[in-house]
Amino acid sequence: MAGETEKDQKTEAPTPKKRADAAKEGDVLMSRELATALMMLAAAGWLIAAGGWFVQSAGDLVRRGLTLTAADVADFAPGEALLRNGVEILLPLASLFALALVAAIAGPALLGSFGWRGKALGFKGNRINPMNGLKRMFGLHGALELGKTIAKVLLLGSIGYWLVAVNLPAIMTMAATDLGAAIGLAGQAIGQAMVTMAGGLVVIALIDVPSVWFQRNKRLMMSKQEIKEEMRQSDGAPELKQAQRQRAHEMLSGSARKAVSEATVVLTNPTHFSVALRYRPGIDAAPVVVARGRGDVALSIRELARGANVPLLEYPQLTRAIYFTARAGRVIPEELFVAVATILAFVFQLERAMAEGRAQPAVDVPESHHFDPDGRRAQGTA
Repeated sequence: MAGETEKDQKTEAPTPKKRADAAKEGDVLMSRELATALMMLAAAGWLIAAGGWFVQSAGDLVRRGLTLTAADVADFAPGEALLRNGVEILLPLASLFALALVAAIAGPALLGSFGWRGKALGFKGNRINPMNGLKRMFGLHGALELGKTIAKVLLLGSIGYWLVAVNLPAIMTMAATDLGAAIGLAGQAIGQAMVTMAGGLVVIALIDVPSVWFQRNKRLMMSKQEIKEEMRQSDGAPELKQAQRQRAHEMLSGSARKAVSEATVVLTNPTHFSVALRYRPGIDAAPVVVARGRGDVALSIRELARGANVPLLEYPQLTRAIYFTARAGRVIPEELFVAVATILAFVFQLERAMAEGRAQPAVDVPESHHFDPDGRRAQGTA
């Protein structure tokens, strides 16, 4: 029981597949504080760069709206007036919208969470489960959120108090100045306030991002058993591989298995192809292909050859040449006679060659019989 408990404990870091699956479900690294800080920075930048433009456009719009001349009555064109005045006021607003859009995209992009995830929009019952809500409120997540909220209130409250204290004398003198100067002072004070507040939000975001990363990483932690199950699913369970080999073994008919056991030599590729050859001097006019296969069938041929003590030799190019040019029960092509004869001569004196420490001979395969693993002839050959 203790072993099962230890096996199920979430002690292992999440694998890349676990992170990718969580992202597909909508569980990505997100920081509302970072998004708020970027939006505030964008707004402050727009106010500094385009605030005067917007105020001037708004002033011109109000002035033209309150001015009426005889020409306006005689040549009444509401559509033209609306288009001219609307475009003038919409241009600075469009620039603000564009900056806000860039800020909204930049937040997830900086955290590597940018992208569309349709599954995140699907209905999930646990989102409306009261117990899950209580766990979030009174668990570690709730405590962290409460701490961030308190820190945010204290920091931004202190900044707001400092801004009011610094700008209070200027605010008190606004009533004694003309409207244009008062608007300029107000704009300057608002711009300074927004930049300072944005700086405070950036500080909060720098604290929040590691916090949400820690929470998500802890949420995705895996047990040793989960990692084993993932590896089994990715690489294939050993039982499944064994079953596949068994099926491939059964694909070889009884006569084919008997032929492999009586083969003179089995050539390999070394893992994708196997070709079993038989040559009985005085009986066979030429070497005969008694079995051929690729993949699991090739593995089965090799296993049968080992069980019957049939020599196994690796000749990748020659094995592919025979596999793609000869069928089981047929002799090999004439172009391969020399190469196969060289190998057979070595096999017939195998015990002596091994005793003398001789390596298996090199053979030349005609270029017309060069094939890649997909059965395509090498370029430049007929």
